[in-house]
Amino acid sequence: MRSPKLAALELKRFGRGKLPRAALAALLLLPLLYGALYLWSFWDPYGKLDKIPVALVNSDTGATVKGDRLTAGDDISGKLLDSKTFDWHRTSAAEARKGVANGTYYLSLTVPSDFSRQIATSSGKSPETGALKVRTNDANNYIVGQISRSVFSEVRAAASTKASRGFYDNIFISFADIHGETEKAAKSADKLGKGIGKAKKGADDLAKGLAKAKEGSRDLKSGLGTLYQGSGTLKTGAGGVADGTQSLSDKVNDVAAKVRPFLKEHGKEIGDVSQLVADASQKASDSLDTLPETTATAATRARKASDDLAADYRTRCEGAVPADPDCPALKKSVAAADTAADVAEDVNKLVQDHTTQLDALGGHLDDLHDQALWLARNAPHLGTDLDTAVRKVNALNSGAHKVAKGAGTLHTGLSTAKTGASDLDSGVGKARGGADTLGGGMFRLVDGSGKLSGGLHDGADKIPDYGKQDRDARTEVMADPVRLVNQALHKAPNYGTGFAPYFIPLSLWVGAMVAYMLIQPLNKRALAVGASSWRIAFAGWLPVAAIGVFQTLALMAVLHWAIGLQMVRAAGTLGFLMLVTACFAAIVQWLNARFGPAGRILVLALLMLQLTSAGGTYPVQTSPRFFNAIHPFLPMTYVVDGLRRLITGGGLGPVWLACGVLLGFSAAALALTAWSARRRQVWSVDRLHPELSL
Repeated sequence: MRSPKLAALELKRFGRGKLPRAALAALLLLPLLYGALYLWSFWDPYGKLDKIPVALVNSDTGATVKGDRLTAGDDISGKLLDSKTFDWHRTSAAEARKGVANGTYYLSLTVPSDFSRQIATSSGKSPETGALKVRTNDANNYIVGQISRSVFSEVRAAASTKASRGFYDNIFISFADIHGETEKAAKSADKLGKGIGKAKKGADDLAKGLAKAKEGSRDLKSGLGTLYQGSGTLKTGAGGVADGTQSLSDKVNDVAAKVRPFLKEHGKEIGDVSQLVADASQKASDSLDTLPETTATAATRARKASDDLAADYRTRCEGAVPADPDCPALKKSVAAADTAADVAEDVNKLVQDHTTQLDALGGHLDDLHDQALWLARNAPHLGTDLDTAVRKVNALNSGAHKVAKGAGTLHTGLSTAKTGASDLDSGVGKARGGADTLGGGMFRLVDGSGKLSGGLHDGADKIPDYGKQDRDARTEVMADPVRLVNQALHKAPNYGTGFAPYFIPLSLWVGAMVAYMLIQPLNKRALAVGASSWRIAFAGWLPVAAIGVFQTLALMAVLHWAIGLQMVRAAGTLGFLMLVTACFAAIVQWLNARFGPAGRILVLALLMLQLTSAGGTYPVQTSPRFFNAIHPFLPMTYVVDGLRRLITGGGLGPVWLACGVLLGFSAAALALTAWSARRRQVWSVDRLHPELSL
C-alpha cells in the first residue's frame, strides 16, 4: 500500500463518530486560536493610547517677559489635551500622586509653578532649565512607563525648542545692535581722523611759530642782558658821580669862606677834577640815549612771541577740534611767554614813564658835562666867580644824586626783565621741543586713527545685521538644529503586522505538535507488515502536512479579512507557509517517531528555543550569547525573516534562503523518520516495556 493511501486511512479514523470529528475541527482551528487571538490582542496598542488614563497637573503661575505675559504651562497643557496622546485628566498634585500609587492613573505629568519663569530666563542674563516632572509606577504597567518616556521626550524637545527661540532671538538682536553701534563708531573714527589731521597741521604750524618765537626770545634775552650790563655801568658811574659831586659840594660849602685863597692856590687841580666829571657825565648821557629804544624793541618782540604762542594754543586746544593731549604743557608755555612779555613791557613802561626824568637826567648830565668842562677851562679864574660856582656845584650835586637814584631804579627793573627774558627763552625752548614731540605724536595718531577707522569699518561689515525675517529663520534653525527625517522602508502599519511573522510560525508549530498528539507519527499497520521505511515516514507525514495546509488557510483568512493583516505578497506568503507547515510537521514527526513519548517534551523544548532565539520581538543581538549561538541553526529563524519580507516587503533573498533551509530540514527530518521507522520494525524489550508512557 502506497503512502498517500496510508495517509488517507489515517485521516478516515477522524470520520468515525462525533468526538473524532470535533477533535479534527479543533486541530484545524488550534493555530487560529494561537495566531489570531494573540495578534488580535496586540494588533494596534499604540493606536489606543488615548484610552490610558493619565493625570495632568499644571501648577505654572506664569511670568512676565519684557511686558508680555508668558504662560508656558497653559500652552503645553492645551497642546497635550488637544493631541489625545493619552486620556488626560486635569488633577491636583495630591490627586495625581494618589492616583499613580493606587493605579487610577498609569502615570502623571506635572508642570511646576516656576516653569514659565525658568523658560523666560532663557533669553536673559542667567538662563535656567525648566523641568517637567513625570511620575510612573511600574507596578501598574511597565510598558506604559516605557511608552511615556518616548512620548514625553518629544514633549520635552518641543518645550526646549520654544525656550531656545527667545534666547537665540536676543542673540541675533544683539548682533544687529552691535552692527549699528560699530558703524557709528566707524563714522566717529572718520571724523576723529579728520580732526586729528587738522590738529597735526596746527601742531606743525605751532612748531614753526615757536621756532620763530625762540629766535625772538633769544634776541630779547641777549638785548636785555646787554642793557642790564649798561645799566649796571650807568648805576656805578652815576653813583660815583653822585659821590664826587657830594664831596665837591661838601668841600665847596665847607671852604666857601676860604675858597678864594684856595682856588687861587689850587686852580689847576680843580680844573683836572672838573675834566674827570665832564668825561663821566658824557658816558652816562650816551647810555641814556639808547635805553628807551632798546626796551621798546624788547617789549614788542616779547609780546609778539607771546601772541603767536597764544594763537597756536587757541587753534589746537579750543573750539570743535578734540583737545590735544599736549595742551596742558602748551598752556603753561603760553602763560610763561605772557609773563615774560609783561615783564618786558613793565621794563619798557618803566623806561617810557621816566622818559621825562631820563631826559631831565640827560640834560643834567649834559649840563654837568658843560659845567664841568667850563670849570675845567675856567678853574684858574674861579676866584672871581666863587659865589656863582658854589651855586652851580650845589645844583650839580643835587642832579647827580637824582641821576644815581634813577640809574639804580633802572638797573633793578632791568634785572627783573633779564630774569623774565631768560625764563621766557627757556620756556619757549621747552615749548618748541614739546611742539616737535607733539608733531611726531600727531603723525602716529593720524596713522593710528586711520587704522582704527579701517578696522571699525571692516568689523562692521563682518558683524551680521539680521532683519526680522532672517532672524526668525536663524532662530528656528538654532533652536532646533537637527530634525529627524524618518524614512521607513517597508513600514509595518501597526504593531500586529510587525509581530505577525513571529506569531504565525508559532501557531503552525503548535498545530503540528497537537496534530501528532492525535495522529500516529508512524503507522503501526505498516510497521507490522514490514512496509518500506520511506513509505511509512511519508504515510505519517502527509496527514499532518495536509491538516497544516488547512490550518494555514484558515489562519490567514481570519488574519486578513477579520483582523486586517495586509500582505505585500499574499500568494507568496501562503505558498511559503505551506512549506513552513510541511517542514514543521516533518520535524515534529521525527521527534515523536524517534523518541516516543519523550519526543513530545522535546518538541515543546525545541519550540521554546526557537521562540527565544528567532529574533521575532527584539533583535537577537540583544539576547545572551547562548541564543545568539543557536540562532542560525533553527528553522524558525529563517521563517521569521522570510515572512517579514513577504508581508511588509523588501528583497526576496531571505525568502529564498529560508526556502532552501526549510527544504533541507524537511528532507533531513523525513530521512531521520524513515531511519526511525526502520528501527521500529525491530522489536526489543524496551519497546515491549517502555520506561515512560504518555
